Amino acid sequence: AVYMCEVERHSPQVFQSQDKENLGRLEDPLPAVVGVTYELCAGIVDKPGLSIEEIAREEVLEECGYCVRAADLRKITSYRSGVGLTGSRHTLFYAEVTDQMKTGEGGGQPEEGELIQVVEIPLEDAMKFAFDESLPKTPGVILGFVWFQNNIAPNLPKK
Repeated sequence: AVYMCEVERHSPQVFQSQDKENLGRLEDPLPAVVGVTYELCAGIVDKPGLSIEEIAREEVLEECGYCVRAADLRKITSYRSGVGLTGSRHTLFYAEVTDQMKTGEGGGQPEEGELIQVVEIPLEDAMKFAFDESLPKTPGVILGFVWFQNNIAPNLPKK
């Protein structure tokens, strides 16, 4: 969706055809990177018999490569996203990870269309990153960074 919005912004003529079956073609396609965004680790709650924490734990392992215990996930809040389109309910968790908990590369499931690269943001750059409008990100990323800044960062040892 992000990529298509950028196509429309750069080449609005592609979408001006009234014939939806024969939309215009891009003569000079945009690079795929314009559709890449910064996002939190996430997944669909679609596994009967598993708690939301257990599903979140599986997603952390699959997407980020860290093995966390479901009991170590701290629920922050739940909120609605895409309220004009899907009305999706999101539940935001916090987990601390260490290098010793890294058991895989992460990266998600390419066969499901996932293209995931784990990105580490230094604490001193966190709020600048969160509010840098040139870096495409979801509102959940901003919420997570603000929550962390208010609830975890003040209790970290000072350098």
